[in-house]
Amino acid sequence: MTLGILYGIGVGPGQPDLITLRAVRVLARVDVVFAARSTRNDYSLALSIAEPHLKPEARIERLGFPMSRDPEELTRAWEANGRLVAEVLRSGHDAAFLTLGDPMIYSTFGYLLQTLERMDPDLPVEVIPGVTSYQAAAARTRTILTESGENLLITSGVEDDTRFQELLPLADNAVILKTYKQFGKIRGILEKLDLARSTVLASRVGLPDERIIRDIGSLNGDTPPYLSLMIVKKSPKGPEDR
Repeated sequence: MTLGILYGIGVGPGQPDLITLRAVRVLARVDVVFAARSTRNDYSLALSIAEPHLKPEARIERLGFPMSRDPEELTRAWEANGRLVAEVLRSGHDAAFLTLGDPMIYSTFGYLLQTLERMDPDLPVEVIPGVTSYQAAAARTRTILTESGENLLITSGVEDDTRFQELLPLADNAVILKTYKQFGKIRGILEKLDLARSTVLASRVGLPDERIIRDIGSLNGDTPPYLSLMIVKKSPKGPEDR
């Protein structure tokens, strides 16, 4: 029996021309395309980026993932979706799973990959990296993420308060993803650590309604959009410090 290959494809942060050439080549030939969606609606930004590159007869499957932190509910969803993907691969069809940014950074693909490995470790899987939202935001704002011997912390905005306050002082610079939900708390911690003025908030980078805020204190309690992140850049170094 010939198995199909599952390609985990990062389509970039949102701009259609930030998808890689390799991703475009694979999308042009796969038989089935899986796109993650919330169980609340069918829209997928990742799919809208990939659609111009799909062959006309490609079958599109929208996999629903609940916006929940209930382990049992999530496990049921991952296993159900894993079975659907495994069935396609066992039928000999190549498939792609689309994800914004990169498949290995805070992506639904990571959970699917682990589920498939538990269900059937012989199923072929290849990962095609993508441009991340924080790379696009750094380029857009001309923010140098690291230089010389600096380190970079990449963390999630759903982290608890204590962990934030422990981790941020240890990093030279930081990227905080998923900042929309706990923005008020995150801003408070940054102000407490005297980092608010050196923080850039980037929302929906590269999309028509992109928004860049260089003074997060000016938002006055506003909640940023879902696709938002922060870049925390500590005191810039001069040439003599490098």
